[in-house]
Amino acid sequence: MAKHALVVENLGKHFPPTLTGWRALLQPFSKLSFCALAGVSFSVAPGEVLALIGANGAGKSTLLRILATLLLPTQGRAEVAGFDVEREPARVRRQLGYHTGSDAGFYSRLSVRENLEFFAALNNLTRSDASRSVARVVDLLGLGPVLPRQVRTLSTGTVHRLGLARALLHAPAMLFLDEPTRSLDPLAAAEFRRFLKQDVVRQHGTTLLFASHTLAEVEQLADRIALLDEGRLRACDTVVRLLASAQAATLEEALQKLTDHPHREAS
Repeated sequence: MAKHALVVENLGKHFPPTLTGWRALLQPFSKLSFCALAGVSFSVAPGEVLALIGANGAGKSTLLRILATLLLPTQGRAEVAGFDVEREPARVRRQLGYHTGSDAGFYSRLSVRENLEFFAALNNLTRSDASRSVARVVDLLGLGPVLPRQVRTLSTGTVHRLGLARALLHAPAMLFLDEPTRSLDPLAAAEFRRFLKQDVVRQHGTTLLFASHTLAEVEQLADRIALLDEGRLRACDTVVRLLASAQAATLEEALQKLTDHPHREAS
């Protein structure tokens, strides 16, 4: 087994300024002035769960989108399962599943089964492999009763399970989740977290990288926490070590202390 499922080295991302009107026509020639990520480095072991936390605009979603090959980095490099996200994006995508809490990319008038079969085809699965894969994720996520129903008739919680089913269709070694429980009610969110921890991570050994604003969720799921602040990695460690290093009694207090020191480097 590889030593690292994910390696991020000095990763940075800059965007051009947001312009309107005639100035927007010159945007391709504008200097990249907005820094979303600045020299982020960390690694994740196979089967590990790493939580990305930080305020809105800290760079969590940008980092996930780069790792999922949806954005190109401005500097640095990253590898998923040994494949470079910039030079080998197709190989990277075969290794990962990606799901966001605001994902609305399903065809609402198609059934659950039709949607899953369509996305299995997009993952280059043969018809027989797709049939087996759909059956596997449907059983895994308890979607059997809703297979014939149109997606537009499903509850928010069920659509979330469907989104995760889509991300798991090709049995990825790594799963990226961006605020997966953001729009779920407390009971649905608790069930979703239980499923991730027990079924996805423990039973199947999937490596999980997720972004969240919910500290209880982070403490329940994560082996380690990566704290992003204004595009910089302030800390990457276990909850116990973060509490000790910040001399704090709670995770909230520790994170506040760590982000109160803008020039503090990640450990």
